Amino acid sequence: MPQSRHKAATPVGSKDAGRDKQSQLESFKSGNAAVLTSNYGVQSPDNHNSLKAGTRGPTLLEDFILHEKITHFDHERIPERVVNARGCGAHGYFKVYKSMVQYTRAAFLQDPEIETPVFVRFSTVVGSKGSADTVRDVRGFAVKFYTREGNYDLVGNNMPVFFIQDAIKFPDLIHALKPEPHHEMPQATSAHDTFWDFASLMPESTHMLMWTMSDRALPRSLRMMEGFGVHAFRFSNARGDTCFVKFHWKPKLGVHGLTWDEAQKIAGVDPDFHRRELWEAIESGNFPEWELGVQLIDAGKETELGFDILDATKLIPEAQVPVQIIGKLVLNRNPDNFFAETEQVAFHPGHLVPGIDFSNDPLLQGRLFSYTDAQLSRLGGANFHELPINRSVCPIHNFQRDGMHRQSINKSRVAYEPNTLGNGTEFRVDGAAQGFQSFPELLDSNKTRCRSASFDDHFSQATLFWNSQTAVEKDHIVEAFRFELSKVDVPDIRQRMVDNLAHIDLKLATRVAATLGIGSPNPKAAAGRPGFRDYRITNKVNEDAALSSAGKLAGSVKTRRIAILVADGVDAAPLRRLQQDLVDAGAICKLVAPRLGTVSTSSGRSLVVDHTFGSMPSVMFDAVLIPGGKTCVLTLSALGDAIHFVLEAYKHCKTICALNDGAQLLGSLGFGLVGNPETVLVPTQGIMIADARKVLDGQVSRDFIAAIGRHRHWDRINVEAVPA
Repeated sequence: MPQSRHKAATPVGSKDAGRDKQSQLESFKSGNAAVLTSNYGVQSPDNHNSLKAGTRGPTLLEDFILHEKITHFDHERIPERVVNARGCGAHGYFKVYKSMVQYTRAAFLQDPEIETPVFVRFSTVVGSKGSADTVRDVRGFAVKFYTREGNYDLVGNNMPVFFIQDAIKFPDLIHALKPEPHHEMPQATSAHDTFWDFASLMPESTHMLMWTMSDRALPRSLRMMEGFGVHAFRFSNARGDTCFVKFHWKPKLGVHGLTWDEAQKIAGVDPDFHRRELWEAIESGNFPEWELGVQLIDAGKETELGFDILDATKLIPEAQVPVQIIGKLVLNRNPDNFFAETEQVAFHPGHLVPGIDFSNDPLLQGRLFSYTDAQLSRLGGANFHELPINRSVCPIHNFQRDGMHRQSINKSRVAYEPNTLGNGTEFRVDGAAQGFQSFPELLDSNKTRCRSASFDDHFSQATLFWNSQTAVEKDHIVEAFRFELSKVDVPDIRQRMVDNLAHIDLKLATRVAATLGIGSPNPKAAAGRPGFRDYRITNKVNEDAALSSAGKLAGSVKTRRIAILVADGVDAAPLRRLQQDLVDAGAICKLVAPRLGTVSTSSGRSLVVDHTFGSMPSVMFDAVLIPGGKTCVLTLSALGDAIHFVLEAYKHCKTICALNDGAQLLGSLGFGLVGNPETVLVPTQGIMIADARKVLDGQVSRDFIAAIGRHRHWDRINVEAVPA
């Protein structure tokens, strides 16, 4: 594990004075009890009462302790981020698997023995700090590497493309996405008129819309989503050779999503679902892991891709350029203080190290200005780099001075270079090959406000994405478009959007339009609109399995949450074996019952209950186990909340395992169960009915674990008929 970066600051002033201060501090800390003080160390005599003129008299103006406490409270909030406000983070490390010296001279990508400390922040994009985690949205995926050459920030998303091609449209995009200004609604959602008005008039957003309407916008966990650098960057090696690079984060647990119904319900039950799950995984030692992959394209060969690599609305299909896995990221420590670390961390795509450089992507170029400008506003001045979470681990030498919240105390008399009054030579780069070297790209062109014709195709890759989805994933995309557009009040906007979708696939557009009370899609209707360019490239590939989540199932049940439904009279013997096998496989088992406290087993022992049906519904779990026991099952079968729990888990295509009498609870699903449980054939996926006597040989556990590892059973019958 990497060493903590949060060491005590070196005392300032003389060495003796420093030692005196430090010894006093250590002496103070070693006292028998902590003493409450002001911010300047004055002991506070009473933290419950302000200074008054008599016990019932007015508060006195001279109460400096009250003033300090209230003043700090009044100013302890900073402006939240305009976008990506809702976030959480964690510390960890990165290790490269093998040296990348052939492609880049970035030091942290050379030695497999070195662990580079990192801080990662995940976020939603649209909502405010108080919004829910599980809304349909893009997720930010920002990684700060604390390298020996300086900080490197890879600031990306969980989707490889973006809505727009040029940064000048970013304010318009966000203004359209945010709550409408006349009444500040709706919060943290794109399902309203202003967004779809904008999107329907910006055909360049079409590819990204397909991603945000897919399951990728509803991750099951932050630990179960991919990350992407989005833009094309450059690698350069010591010889000056360069290539384009796109970055990918591949989660070791696979890529998994929620259903839309689940996401909405979880937002009500636990709006902190994703941040809580990340925190608990790290605290329990189940450290999240991703592998870093790169797509490398030799400089000069990018034109052979069939699209413009500088266009942020395009991705490089993995079927065309495979991803090379080069290292791993492990998150192993939660923040000590959310505000000081997660809230004050300042990312910037312009924080580079030698060996990594920009491309001319116009969206990336605009971000290079925007991020610094935003941090100046949020963090109160130019010295936000000195905050502990942002501070580099390598030495800092320059002549920047002063400003709000300055923490460094510079002792030299000079604040300029060159100079003869201070030792300025140590602050100079020693040799032309040292330090950061920008790629010496030849530029000779006229100033212009227009886009390259190579940016004109807005639909080919959207079609590629659609063609690459499974039938179930396509159903989810259609339902997402229907939901979002049904929230749009103006019919013309709904019509305009489905007309755009017709350029992707006419069947897609027709299915979306079917429930919206508008006309049939008309692909010719869009031709005369500003910004519409009816141009398509010829895809090198027509489908790419990497664009589907279905092929990214890791099969592991680590940290998967299993609900065990119990009541008095539960048969404990097979339950204990199944529970132990699940825990040994890394799953988290929780007993859910009609009430808290304990339930009695059929043998007279007691089991401690973790949750009730009312406090922890099925949407909070990945699978359901219904143990046997006649009395237990009779109680649960008569309880509406228990029946709803099972129906809902069935509707969300989760694995359900019932032992012996537990199968009776499945009767409400309409299976018409008859005969002994061991002979019952269940006509749908992910439903197991097992004989408790066969639990001890481990086969039931193995089958149950394998079924959970599939994540969902999307081909389940009669799902639409379930009223949950």
